Order: sequence, then C-alpha cells, then structure tokens
Amino acid sequence: MPFIATAGWSIPKTVAHLFPEKGSGLSRYATVFNGAEINSTFYRHYQRKTFERWASVVPDDFRFAVKLPREITHEQRLRSIGPLFNAFLGDVSGLGDRLGPLLCQLPPSLRFDAAEVTAAFAAMRDAFPGMIVIEPRHTGWASPSAEEVLRRFAIDRVLADPAPVWGAGDFTEPPKYVRLHGTPRMYYSNYDEAEIRTFGKRLAAGSWCVFDNTASGAAIENALTMRDQLA
Repeated sequence: MPFIATAGWSIPKTVAHLFPEKGSGLSRYATVFNGAEINSTFYRHYQRKTFERWASVVPDDFRFAVKLPREITHEQRLRSIGPLFNAFLGDVSGLGDRLGPLLCQLPPSLRFDAAEVTAAFAAMRDAFPGMIVIEPRHTGWASPSAEEVLRRFAIDRVLADPAPVWGAGDFTEPPKYVRLHGTPRMYYSNYDEAEIRTFGKRLAAGSWCVFDNTASGAAIENALTMRDQLA
C-alpha cells in the first residue's frame, strides 16, 4: 500500500465524523492514514522532544515525511549546508523509526549548478542514508546532467502538480513521491475522482502521495478518496 497523506494533519469539520472523536488531531488522523508530511518544518524550528511526542501517538507502521527548513533551501540555497542539515537531522531523528522521506523543495529561482548541488547532496548523504526527494521549480533541473547527479546520490524526483519541471511523462517508473498542490488554483483547488484515480494508478507499494491543497480543506477529502480507491 502506498503512503496516502496530507501536508499536516488538520481535520476539517466536513469529514470529522470519519475520525475518532477523542484524542489529539494527529492521533485521530493516524487511525485513518498511514503517513503525514510535516510541512511546517520549512517555516519553524521544533525541538527534538516535539518530534518524539508526535512519534509516540501514531501506530508502528505510520511514517512522517519532513520538509527541509527554508534556511537550507531558500536562504543558503544549498550552499554550505552541512551544519544546518546536521542540526535539523538531530531534531527530526526524534521521530525514530517513524521517520520517512526528507523533502527538499527549492525556490523557483534556484537553477541547477552541478558543483553546488553535488556538495549539498554529499553533505546530506554523509549524514542521512534514508529516502530524500527533491522538488525543484526551475526548468534548468530538467536536464541529463541534473538527473545524473540525482541518480549518483539516490535523490528521488518529486512528481508535482502543477509540474514546473518534470511532468508525468518524464517518469518511466512509478514516482516515489507525488505532491498534489491543487490545479488550477494552487493550495485550494479540489481534485475530482477521475484525477485522483489517474494519480493513484501511478503509485507503487511504498510510494508517497501527499495532498497539499490544504487551504480549502480539500486535501483530507481528496486523500480519503484516494485511500478508498486503492483499498
């Protein structure tokens, strides 16, 4: 079964009846879904004990994907990130074996630079052997040289919708990580059942599909639809 998740675990009132009445928002969410993307780590720092607490209220087979902080991706722009990445990893390791992929989303202005990217990925791989996925938003990443560096460091490409770099046709194998932001209005637009089925058919066991159209509350509803379609 793929990991069907949303960015965060806020449960809108429209579907609250499908979740247990008691417990924290996360514990209720985790009775229905097998994964969640912690998107807020991009904006703020959490202490290790917070990650430990989150890990303690979810089932053993539940996994968290965690987004890299903007200090690494947007402020440092992947330059000299070793100390920042190690500090971040020290905190998120509080998730223990519930830690899943690390998500590296890049700013639209960040072009592919082989030397800088190689140094950044080497620093990441020196510290973290697990799954790392990348969502660049500059078309310069759609190049054979970029994909060669990604393969060398085993960094998986994100299939995003909308797709600023790699569209569905660029994936000859099931994508490891899909992020659905909402189309045409990002973060708001709802996906219909046919669209959800199309993305669901692309997933393999262990793949992730994260609904990020959270601003309108559509993410949870869409994730429930996909979960039911794949059941």
